[in-house]
Amino acid sequence: MVNALANPVVLRCAVVLFFAGGLFLLAIWTIRAVKKSIAEEANLNADVAPSLENLPLHLYNTVIQQLKQQKHELQVQNQAEQRRLRTTENFSQAVLSNLSSGVLVFGANGLVKQANPAAKKILGFNSPFGMNPADIFRGAQVCQDQRAGDVQVTEEVEAVLRGGSKNRQIEADYKTPEGKRMRLSMTISQVPSVEGDMLGVACLMADRTEFEQIQNQQRLQGEISAEMALELRTSLATITGYAQQLGRGHNGEQVSRLAADIASEAERLERRIGGFLASKPAAAGARS
Repeated sequence: MVNALANPVVLRCAVVLFFAGGLFLLAIWTIRAVKKSIAEEANLNADVAPSLENLPLHLYNTVIQQLKQQKHELQVQNQAEQRRLRTTENFSQAVLSNLSSGVLVFGANGLVKQANPAAKKILGFNSPFGMNPADIFRGAQVCQDQRAGDVQVTEEVEAVLRGGSKNRQIEADYKTPEGKRMRLSMTISQVPSVEGDMLGVACLMADRTEFEQIQNQQRLQGEISAEMALELRTSLATITGYAQQLGRGHNGEQVSRLAADIASEAERLERRIGGFLASKPAAAGARS
């Protein structure tokens, strides 16, 4: 036995067996520890899994309900906004349609976007939409008492369109497509957006043709009245002179001649007054 332990081969085998047994025991302990850890983790997952599954589903349903509610509110707000816009548009259309003054709106591109019935009637166009200022006003001139030189209405509109001026007030001599000459009073203004950008140009116009005719007639009647007053004073002075001579005269022939002159002067005065009175009804008829 002593000799066997002294043998190096036997000693090496014993050492190998000792280490192999230790490794075997360590492997068994490690496997048991791993099994126990796996079992504990499985039990923990079994306890937590139901709550993890139920919690996301509940949140998902809540979010879906909130989104549906917000969608419904947005639809209601959108419908209310559309109704408000339609009401505002209808109101604006009604106001423009019933204005006695003409309203012509050019877009930022320089083409007509809107025209109320009064503007169509004044300008003589049934459908001016899509026309530019040169097509609408066709060389119409600004009145000479407002501008020096020949200035066209088209130039005034384009100056406001280009932003060179925000507002222009002019009077223009305009000729309709049918050849009717008119005097127009116009206010040309920019149309800004809420953000301040220019959307276009609005032309507010009024027909002053009849007013100008009335003014011309009144001026003419004033001149006629002044001329008539001068002639009346002359005729009255002549008649007065004849009457004074008649009062001093003693010659029958001279009295007869003076009486004839007075009668002639009175007749001429009556004709003049009759012609003046006859011209007034004609002027009144032209105004109506």
